[in-house]
Amino acid sequence: MSKILAVLRIRRPVSKPVRYLLAFIGLISLVSLIKVHSQLAATDRFLTFQATLYLFSATSENVFIHPGGSIIASKEELETFVPKPIVPENVTIFPAVDPATARANATLLMLARNDDISGVEASMRTLEARFNRAHGYPWTFLNEVPFNEEFKTRVAALTDSEVRFGLVPHEHWFQPDWIDEARKLTSPWPIPYASSTPYRNMCRFNSGFFFRHELLKSYKWYWRVEPNVDFTCNINFDPFVYMIENNKRYSFVISLKEVAPTVPSLWDSHQRFRKSYPEVISENNALPFITNNDGETYNLCHFWSNFEIADLDFFRSDFYLKYFDFLDSTGNFYYERWGDAPVHSIAAALFMPRDQLHFFNEIGYSHAPFQHCPSGPLYKNGQCSCPAWQNYGDASCLRKFEQLFHNKEIG
Repeated sequence: MSKILAVLRIRRPVSKPVRYLLAFIGLISLVSLIKVHSQLAATDRFLTFQATLYLFSATSENVFIHPGGSIIASKEELETFVPKPIVPENVTIFPAVDPATARANATLLMLARNDDISGVEASMRTLEARFNRAHGYPWTFLNEVPFNEEFKTRVAALTDSEVRFGLVPHEHWFQPDWIDEARKLTSPWPIPYASSTPYRNMCRFNSGFFFRHELLKSYKWYWRVEPNVDFTCNINFDPFVYMIENNKRYSFVISLKEVAPTVPSLWDSHQRFRKSYPEVISENNALPFITNNDGETYNLCHFWSNFEIADLDFFRSDFYLKYFDFLDSTGNFYYERWGDAPVHSIAAALFMPRDQLHFFNEIGYSHAPFQHCPSGPLYKNGQCSCPAWQNYGDASCLRKFEQLFHNKEIG
């Protein structure tokens, strides 16, 4: 219906009596729509409204309606129609920091298996000691199989905060039925997890499903934590509160380049999505971070997503869901080996203004084989235990990120 309306027009000038008649029919349609509003499905209401718009606008031979419902004056305007960009969300407005607890509406999230328990304990000990013991943010653990009692008991013993355990729905974890299991990634070069289907399941889940989990629905913010990571400095502030007060929506500590053979078609797929949905591209975005030639190719830079603190509503947004569905329809989370880090990074770089991205230089973090270690006064103030000379920052994509900000105050 919308496609028909998109090209429908009056072929010749319309006389005034006919215009009045069409306007009357449009008015009756609108009244009827109001009366039956509660009985119509959302799609039916929208299409009826499009038809009403058309009848009201039929005053000349050059009236068009864009598929989105906008009235356009001429064929030329239709051909050059550019939807308005998405208005960036201001996260300083709502929800505010809780005045009673001084905390954000946030959770620490870990995807883990029962046999990861030793690595889970290691990560929890350092984050609790360096940050969460003073702030009391709840922990959320997800697994594609039920957690056993030993896992739950050992985890609960490490924190005074609330702990919740969730099961990932089958349809969110396992590959869709239409995936051709016989197709495999092939490359003359060694590729990490090249033959692993469970790793692909995890990357797809982290790209498009984690934020839909029932246990996360009540939260606005999340901090992703992995097993076997080390927080190597005291975190003497609340990163969630910092992001709210400074209107940030996505943050990282390490940025690096993706293994090229794992994402051979990811940028081409993104470019096709971008052409179909130009309105999702933010003004003042971070395109120069992810491309060296104004978008012609992907330079492989990404935020290493095993550490990220982010606004869950960004991932829940209609435009991110369209983006994920578009990528997922290619099957290349499986046929290639797309990771969630470049998927998140491309979306964050282009779908929000660069000023809403943030690098937490103060947070010491190690995920073998890479680490970020603050230097200078930050090292001393954080009582850091990391060897600063091993800092990955100088060999990473961080310099590309710095160049986004002319005042050199990074993010």
